[in-house]
Amino acid sequence: MTAASAPSLSLSAARAILGVAPGADERELRAAYREAAKRAHPDRPGGDAVLFRDVLAAYRMLQGVDAPAPMGFPPATVETPAMPSQACLDIDAAFAFSGGALEARIGDRRLRLTLPAGLRQRDTVRVGDTLLTVRIKADPAALVRSHDLWLTVQLDAQVLAEGGRVELDTIIGPRTVWISTKAAERGLVRLNGQGLPARGAHPAGDLFLRLERTGTVHESAARSQLKRFAAAWAA
Repeated sequence: MTAASAPSLSLSAARAILGVAPGADERELRAAYREAAKRAHPDRPGGDAVLFRDVLAAYRMLQGVDAPAPMGFPPATVETPAMPSQACLDIDAAFAFSGGALEARIGDRRLRLTLPAGLRQRDTVRVGDTLLTVRIKADPAALVRSHDLWLTVQLDAQVLAEGGRVELDTIIGPRTVWISTKAAERGLVRLNGQGLPARGAHPAGDLFLRLERTGTVHESAARSQLKRFAAAWAA
């Protein structure tokens, strides 16, 4: 077997792996790296050696240090030699999460499949005498990392600055999140157990929402009045 070739890790992909925004300082990078490396370490339950290498490569890239070897994104898959009874099944992150009906062309056949929720990279699905290997498409805005799902969502800068309870639209449906000061600074919210659902031997993953700011922050009248009051009181 040979490893499938894949493009080198991009800056946007590296930031998505660590869950940091552009311009993150060394302290933020180091903290994000430690958290991601701890979760992906192959010695831990649910760890992933390929993801662990990607985490290290992403950290080195964002520090301005070249990775020791080109890394694929998402994790490189191992493909078997082409055989009549084997084929790849390409799906996106949203379908991996929810499953459902899908049409696939296998050789000269067109198959109508109904697949379960929670498919992972390199899972296999048997259809008659054909064994399909799941391959999740690469998309920096919707990533599957081991059992976790990473999504990029647009959020008005004013809403992000004010924080609090926010309703977000995602490719897997609306999600209600609480944006704390720390989450606003990092531009990242983690929802435990809301990533890829448990399936077979796979545990449930976490959902990471990368908050991408849109627009500019405008100070509200109430906030301006409070500032003027504080300045007058201090004088």
